[in-house]
Amino acid sequence: MITGAAQMDGAILVCSAADGPMPQTREHILLSRQVGVPYIVVFLNKADMVDDEELLELVEMEVRELLSQYDFPGDDTPIVIGSALMALEGKDDNEMGTSAVKKLVETLDEYIPEPERAIDLPFLMPIEDVFSISGRGTVVTGRVERGIIKVGEEVEIVGVRDTTKTTVTGVEMFRKRWTKVVQVRTWVSCCVVPSVTT
Repeated sequence: MITGAAQMDGAILVCSAADGPMPQTREHILLSRQVGVPYIVVFLNKADMVDDEELLELVEMEVRELLSQYDFPGDDTPIVIGSALMALEGKDDNEMGTSAVKKLVETLDEYIPEPERAIDLPFLMPIEDVFSISGRGTVVTGRVERGIIKVGEEVEIVGVRDTTKTTVTGVEMFRKRWTKVVQVRTWVSCCVVPSVTT
């Protein structure tokens, strides 16, 4: 849960409409607050298993109170009610299946603001990890803080040792290869080839 959470612009809190908030629900809200997740949208799942409308309202009130306890705007937080299983099965009884998931996506787009991206500044990506992959070379991973990087561009690796110049031979994001990366705050793997100086 914590790995990569600090870079999120928002989160979806999934809570069972049948069971209500569980101990791990509280933990996830606390962790979201601790790592600085600014916005939460709630999805009350398994609503197809609840016949009593008052029970749904009670669970919604409990979730809102829990969010407020951890300084999230509980009263203003959007809550979408549905059934992920129904959506997976392609069902949409009472708009709890596919319609609910579509509504969740729309709510995310409306509630979580588009963050400002510093793409006009020079490229900066703190390196989180380094791998040596045979046939590929050195691969570094990290989160783009600012700027744009393209395959073939020269970059400088700055750290404890002397600054080294190298060329980007590949960029991957979410297991897909790209010719350039423009999304700031995105997790990226870059394959680099050290420049040889003679």
